[in-house]
Amino acid sequence: MYLARFSYDVLPANRQRAVDFIKREVQAARARNLKARLLIPLTRGHGGAALQFEIEMKDLDQLDQFRREDAGQWMHAFSEILTAPPEVAILRVDDHPD
Repeated sequence: MYLARFSYDVLPANRQRAVDFIKREVQAARARNLKARLLIPLTRGHGGAALQFEIEMKDLDQLDQFRREDAGQWMHAFSEILTAPPEVAILRVDDHPD
């Protein structure tokens, strides 16, 4: 299993709009039977992301397909309120701990 975590930085004035955009992305992922969630950091270091979106998938093709099909026009509008390009971390979950 894989996790993709998108970290977004926005100005405080745009925080609620960003939350609304990310909730839209969570709903789109769930509609495709993917586990997704909005993460709101309670603490963060200097330069840390204001908001995060995380999605679970069985293979990386699911991520590529989701981003290609569900991004649409709203993703362009979301990018206008970001203060920096999103950071993307793709992680493999260790399903077989020793």
